[in-house]
Amino acid sequence: MKAEEGQIAVNAARKFAEAETEGKNIDITFPASFSELKGVFVTISEYPSGDLRGCIGYPEPFFQLRDALRMSAVAACHDPRFDVLTINEAKRCTFEVTILSPPEKIEYSEPSQLLEAIEIGRDGLIMELNGKRGLLLPQVPVEWMWGVEEFLEHLSQKAGLRPNAWQHPDVIIKRFKGEIYSEVSPEGEVRRK
Repeated sequence: MKAEEGQIAVNAARKFAEAETEGKNIDITFPASFSELKGVFVTISEYPSGDLRGCIGYPEPFFQLRDALRMSAVAACHDPRFDVLTINEAKRCTFEVTILSPPEKIEYSEPSQLLEAIEIGRDGLIMELNGKRGLLLPQVPVEWMWGVEEFLEHLSQKAGLRPNAWQHPDVIIKRFKGEIYSEVSPEGEVRRK
């Protein structure tokens, strides 16, 4: 994705979210590239603390980017971990968009091989076990300064499992890459991370 498309994506996420907080429905015209099927996450963070305020997305490329972006931004306003986002809060938050590559299963035969296959800062992870699923974006372990094992422990907990669930023989771990575009300040310059 080109830098200007990243800026378009972040600006659109903000507009969709702000419209949702005001009970409005808006239409945005996108470049042709936004009709590609892509996974995407929209993250809303308090400014300047950076505390999470909402993060929802679609990891699989089932929707056109423009539709996945709209659905993610609207849903992030209603992230069940937080109160519903208001327009005043949205104006004081920063918006970030992560465009995902298609998830691919990591093939390994023992946990030590899994640890070697994961690169912090490059890989986002999805875990599936016993009907439970968790996802962490590639920027999360960087922001929290986690090593690979800590990353997997937190991923296990995100899936509602014990921290060592990543070592279970039936677990499926998928990885994906993310192109991350974020506002530096509310409604400010958009940069690629």
